[in-house]
Amino acid sequence: MTIELWGAGTSRTVRPIWMAEELGVEYDLRPIGPRTGETQTEAFTELNPKQKIPVMVDDDLRLSESLAISRYLRDRYPNPATIAIPETLEDRAREDAWCCYVFGELDETSLYIMRRHRDLSAIYGAAPAAVTSSAEYASRHLRVVAGHLAQHDYLLPGGFGLADLILMTCLDWAHAYGVGLPDPLSAWRDKVAERPAYQRAIRANRPPQ
Repeated sequence: MTIELWGAGTSRTVRPIWMAEELGVEYDLRPIGPRTGETQTEAFTELNPKQKIPVMVDDDLRLSESLAISRYLRDRYPNPATIAIPETLEDRAREDAWCCYVFGELDETSLYIMRRHRDLSAIYGAAPAAVTSSAEYASRHLRVVAGHLAQHDYLLPGGFGLADLILMTCLDWAHAYGVGLPDPLSAWRDKVAERPAYQRAIRANRPPQ
């Protein structure tokens, strides 16, 4: 059975698409957008009562949340040649720490706040001060990540992995919002952007027309 991936057009929907591309997993993309009304339909609400994308269907498993889907795909269909899998308890904990840090401090606490009060201001209200302070908050944490990657090829010693994938999508998001990336982080982003699976995922994730 081919995996179904629902959702396209956002920094969060590209994550499971990219992971599937890295792993060489076949998937059927249903490229619905977050604000097109399609997540509000009865059929999609039955699939995901949260009415949010992305969503994955793999046989009897229905899973939402981009990080959870990406981790599941990595573990269910491993391909160590392209995506590193932590081998020890300590490295799994380090991966969790990076994923939580990047998702919590960059995705949720800063970049999505900017999206809410700039791109989606008609829904959530314009708040220029919140946008400015969120950009500054993101910059502070980007400097932390840059300090680490100035001394390491990837977030973990085993090679490119889940945490790097999540980070890259946040860097693209920050760049699109005009949040400057420190030199080590900008160079790292350029390097990761050369991955063929990333390029395929970016093309697949184009917003629905």
